[in-house]
Amino acid sequence: MRTKLSRAILVGTAAATAAVLLWWAGSLDRLENATWAWRVNAFAKPGQATGRIKLVLLDQASLDWGQKENSLSWPWPREVYGPIIDFCRRGGARAVIFDVLYTEPSVYGVDDDRSLGDAIHRAPAFIGSLCLQRDSGSAVAWPSGPQGRTGLEMENLDRWMTAADGSCIAMPKAVFPIGEVASNATLLANVTDEPDDDGIFRRACLFRIFDGKAVPSPGFAAYAVDSASPSGREDEAAPTVVKGGRIENGRLLSGGRQIPIDRQGRMLLRFRGPAGTFRSFSAAAVIQSELIAQGGGTPPVSCDDFKDSYVFFGFSAPGLLDLRPTPVSRIYPGVEVHATVLDNLLSGDFLREPPFAAVPAAALFFSLLGSIPIVVYSRKAWHSAAAFALFAPMPAAAGFFAYPFGWWWPVAVHESAILLSLAGSIIMNYGMEGRQKAFIKKAFKHYLSHAVVERILQDPSRLKLGGERRELTIFFSDIEGFSGISEKLDPEVLTSLLNDYLSDMTDIILEEGGTLDKYEGDAIIAFWNAPLNYPDHAERACRAAVRCQRRLRERSEEFSRRAGRVLRARIGMNTGVVVVGNMGSRTRFDYTMLGDAANLASRLEGANKVFGTFLMVSEATWQKTSGKFAGRELGLLRVVGRKTPVRVFELTGLAGEATDVMKEFERGLAFCYAQKWREALAVFEALPDDPAARVYAGQCRRMVDNPEENWEGVWNLTSK
Repeated sequence: MRTKLSRAILVGTAAATAAVLLWWAGSLDRLENATWAWRVNAFAKPGQATGRIKLVLLDQASLDWGQKENSLSWPWPREVYGPIIDFCRRGGARAVIFDVLYTEPSVYGVDDDRSLGDAIHRAPAFIGSLCLQRDSGSAVAWPSGPQGRTGLEMENLDRWMTAADGSCIAMPKAVFPIGEVASNATLLANVTDEPDDDGIFRRACLFRIFDGKAVPSPGFAAYAVDSASPSGREDEAAPTVVKGGRIENGRLLSGGRQIPIDRQGRMLLRFRGPAGTFRSFSAAAVIQSELIAQGGGTPPVSCDDFKDSYVFFGFSAPGLLDLRPTPVSRIYPGVEVHATVLDNLLSGDFLREPPFAAVPAAALFFSLLGSIPIVVYSRKAWHSAAAFALFAPMPAAAGFFAYPFGWWWPVAVHESAILLSLAGSIIMNYGMEGRQKAFIKKAFKHYLSHAVVERILQDPSRLKLGGERRELTIFFSDIEGFSGISEKLDPEVLTSLLNDYLSDMTDIILEEGGTLDKYEGDAIIAFWNAPLNYPDHAERACRAAVRCQRRLRERSEEFSRRAGRVLRARIGMNTGVVVVGNMGSRTRFDYTMLGDAANLASRLEGANKVFGTFLMVSEATWQKTSGKFAGRELGLLRVVGRKTPVRVFELTGLAGEATDVMKEFERGLAFCYAQKWREALAVFEALPDDPAARVYAGQCRRMVDNPEENWEGVWNLTSK
């Protein structure tokens, strides 16, 4: 178990290391991006603030209306946008955010720009647009005068910039809007952003740095202005500085929120749904509504639709459309990305990335989760398949489970870790189990049945290599007078005869679950209850012995013809504790047993000669069979090398096959134990065809003839 656990930890650690290195190198980004889209779409739903964000879109219907009803060609005069801003103010909007760049003076003249500036000044809070860029732009510093009075104040910005990725945050060039827009806007916001490496917008940069000042994104600008002045600006002068919050420990503290940001000032976006999730209005309908409201009529768009709302204005007409690919749609208006940022800030249900150290730690956890069950506990192919099916989906499930709780949990690195771990564990198991199975087959195929070997292969834990103490039933057999037979037969004939005999006997032993220890010439040594546990090992051994004797009788005529005499085998069996296991040298060994119980079984095989029997078992074996076999007690033997006598029995058949001869013999034996020699002699002499009775009759006759002799009924063997 300890070795397997070490292997499992090695595989798991290697898998986790490989997965983390792939993740670090960016090789898993494509897979991670795919799981990103699955999770975003699975959990996309409106947030607490989604209903408070509205879109006014200059769509194709608006362009057609302007052309048909007012003969307006593109670009429209800027005074046309005034009614949109005024209607938002009329409806009680909290802020108006224009995702439109007014970088050049109007082609309709200065008064057109002034008209737009006046409308912006009347707005409750107006977020204008500027463009920060790396390589192109007309400005390298904030303009002086009214255009440069708006800014976003960020506490701890310089310290954070030192530790953050400044090259990605700081922008060297900018394109500013015209003065009428810049001087009247509550705040200017950067409308440009960069997608992830695969071109998909999953994050939004809340602010960038230009000329030492923080420039917010449109969504963050609206949030910061609203937090600074919840009631809106109304007719008050635009503030010179808007507080954006404080940066510390990877968080932006703003408006009572702790906003998680990365080293580039980016926030993970929790998308609310596909394009069109935010309620939108046609620009033409809003313009008409304001004009009708000014005349005292009932506008087609209700003023209440904009009450306490944040209104984004942008383009959606073909040719004007600002499209950005996102996880929820490849065609997603850029103005809706800005709206999503504000939605996340107002709702407060941010997505957070786990600490960096948590990713390798989790990768190791998942990889060990995959390797330990397979390497340590898997025994069959379906075990590995079940472990694969159970554990492989866990990292993905963890990623999906974490999303609703606000965690963006990486899936690809952890999925790679557990898949590599599972695959590596299966390969290691296959290699190690293959070697183990080959070893087991080689070690046991000659002395275990195929069925037993297969059971060990299915569960090698049943096999304990090396010596162990275990109770066995031990079997010794030998052919009577084999030396004389071998002297008369040619080697080829003798070999053929012996092979047939040993094959018959061995097949029966293996069928009964026995383990073949060895052959010694014509002798067979076997045992039961190792390496597999058999609670009925004594019964199996006795049944095998009875079957062997019957098989020998069945082929008696054939074997007698080939051997030149009747072939008989003597069998001795004993049950006891011995040491069993692989024993020998480092290069050559046998699975065998050692111990006094084995020696006694060997002595009982030879003791058959004393009584003229052919199947003798010890009392220990007889008692474990629980009366399932026919037989009789033969008496007490003191074998060579043992001082304590052993009670032995002759096994004659299965239960119910007892004969009258056996019953009479037991009666005579009882007289012997009572030292009633004459009564015993009479019983034994009445059984002239029973070899054991003849032996006892001779002994009883000696005791009758020599009454002074003391015999306790114990037969002392002087040879093996």
